[in-house]
Amino acid sequence: MKRIVTIQDISCFGKCSLTVALPIISAMGVEAAILPTAVLSTHTGGFKNFTFHDLSEDIPKIFAHWKRESIDFDAIYTGYLGSLEQIDQMKEFIDAKPKKTLAFVDPAMADNGVLYTGFTPEFARHMATLCAKADVIVPNITEASFMLGVEYKESGYDKEYVEDILKRLAALGAKKTVLTGVSFEEDKLGVAMYDSEKDEFFYYFNERLDCKFHGTGDVFASACVGALMNEKTLQEALKIAADYTVECIRLTIPDREKYWYGVEFERAIPFLLKSLDK
Repeated sequence: MKRIVTIQDISCFGKCSLTVALPIISAMGVEAAILPTAVLSTHTGGFKNFTFHDLSEDIPKIFAHWKRESIDFDAIYTGYLGSLEQIDQMKEFIDAKPKKTLAFVDPAMADNGVLYTGFTPEFARHMATLCAKADVIVPNITEASFMLGVEYKESGYDKEYVEDILKRLAALGAKKTVLTGVSFEEDKLGVAMYDSEKDEFFYYFNERLDCKFHGTGDVFASACVGALMNEKTLQEALKIAADYTVECIRLTIPDREKYWYGVEFERAIPFLLKSLDK
């Protein structure tokens, strides 16, 4: 059985980050070890007065213990990181990994043209140094724009704009770069990928569903890395992750009061597992 370690925050209540990654990866037949970067009482997408406990001081001790116990992983998957210090900790961890271990980075820090609360342009530039060490990165267009310091376009862009961003991301050092939330047509939304080793681009689109949910990026990234651990190519993994995310949204749409809370990813797991068998 393949083993992933996923490193991001955990909200005790809410559908995002580790609360999403652990069940999705486990359901895909992959062992999911976790390293929480922080513990929150709830996610931040609709709750007020939530608690927050930073675990930065514990991370080096956990890494040291794993090293003493000769624990290794088939993939390192990082998500939401809360500080420059944590970015540096992840860089050291990736530098020390065996060559065969996949480094998969989701630079979760921004969307819709703006950084999440508490993040700065300096943080985004520093996140780029972590992406430089990855085998696969999956930013959205906002995150890529902040890391590269290029103009963000919400719409009206073309393939030249997308492919320029993908190549710039690869120039940082990442072997395979992915952009999520790509759209050239009003009713289509999807992903674009650049394989720097083969100098090839790949696109995949789904129906655009006119709604936004908290945590869908975590659903996508978790399903993608889980598919890669099931011996899927990156192109196949992106298709599986995109289709699964859309199915999660489709199942949640009837309950409009939950838009802020997250998607009902649990109900779509049978769909995900069938996709793995194709």
